[in-house]
Amino acid sequence: MQRLAAIAAFAGLVAVSAGVWVYTQQSATADPFAQCRTSKIAGGAEAIGGPFELLNKNGETVTDKDVITKPSLVYFGYTFCPDVCPFDTARNADAVDVLAERGYDVTPIFISIDPERDTPEVVGEFAEVIHDKMIGLTGSAEQVKAASKAYRTYYRKETDADPEYYLVDHSTFTYLVLPEQGFVEFFRREVTPEQMADRTACFIEAS
Repeated sequence: MQRLAAIAAFAGLVAVSAGVWVYTQQSATADPFAQCRTSKIAGGAEAIGGPFELLNKNGETVTDKDVITKPSLVYFGYTFCPDVCPFDTARNADAVDVLAERGYDVTPIFISIDPERDTPEVVGEFAEVIHDKMIGLTGSAEQVKAASKAYRTYYRKETDADPEYYLVDHSTFTYLVLPEQGFVEFFRREVTPEQMADRTACFIEAS
């Protein structure tokens, strides 16, 4: 009787252990980047990102497939931005350099949400000043709106402002996008270059 009880207890332990193992494996399969994430995304990572069609610095039409060929840090802003955009894009550039020192090749991308002033040439010059690897993109109002909608960003031009010197209110997230997986993570403004590099490297390794 005691032997039967011992066998039953052992079988129960095995069943519990198997259940834990299966749950762990399923969780890992569901999100291979779970160990890299520091925030929860409403609707899941698949709810953000997607195809876009914009113009590069030469005025050529490019798609997300043409541009995101390596792990990329994508930022939506505008070149006339007085402080936020220069700070954020410079931080992204610093993170790219930290990653390069560690052996990771990452592309910084700047997408303008001010197509009225940000011509391909203007965006190209801005990107080159920030980092020699940065890709600057702009487009028509419709193209920019579609790209912004895909990444769930926000922007709004000042009303009743000077037609030449207006500001644009906009969200300030940086998006980590991998060529095969698409969008995987976002970074807030307070994240340092080193923190961004650490988390980006984690996602690259997990992919």
